[in-house]
Amino acid sequence: MLMEAIEPGIAADALADPPTMRQWSDLVADLHRIDPAAGSRSLAARCEEFFARIGRRLAEPRISHATWARAMNRCRTLLATQPVRVLLHGDLQLGNVLHAGPARGLVAIDPKACIGAPCFDAVDYLLAAAGNPADPHAVTTRGHTFAETHGLDPGRLHIWCRVVAPVVAVALISSQADEPAVAELLALAS
Repeated sequence: MLMEAIEPGIAADALADPPTMRQWSDLVADLHRIDPAAGSRSLAARCEEFFARIGRRLAEPRISHATWARAMNRCRTLLATQPVRVLLHGDLQLGNVLHAGPARGLVAIDPKACIGAPCFDAVDYLLAAAGNPADPHAVTTRGHTFAETHGLDPGRLHIWCRVVAPVVAVALISSQADEPAVAELLALAS
């Protein structure tokens, strides 16, 4: 077990100014430079786990079984056609990233390490833009910019966002989060 004090150690989702796309892109690039260990868990196993876990909470009528099945089918298609595999954090959302001050920047914590498509680690950051009243298409707009910045396929990144959107929507509905974000995520998932 590795333990390290991260100072100031403020979670990215609690920062007054959220991480910039450049900061997030740099974090993702640093994570993906690490050589994956032989025998590491696959992204397919990670996806199967979260679809099963979150799927048990599908009593929400706004998320139809057809929407859920569409997300799972898109996921299977992406997994079957992964051109590149890297070591992934596997749960790189704002709550799993700490700000370590201006000299060090962002530090990822609590990984669900797996090997798979590099686009996957960008998805939660992009989906956090859902519900932005200034830009109702913030997820799509940021996704194209992020893909260009990080050298990812924008089409694949967009499909990964569509795969994970209903999963994030279930979490937001469960926490009674803001309705505009849920509506945008469900529109993206359709």
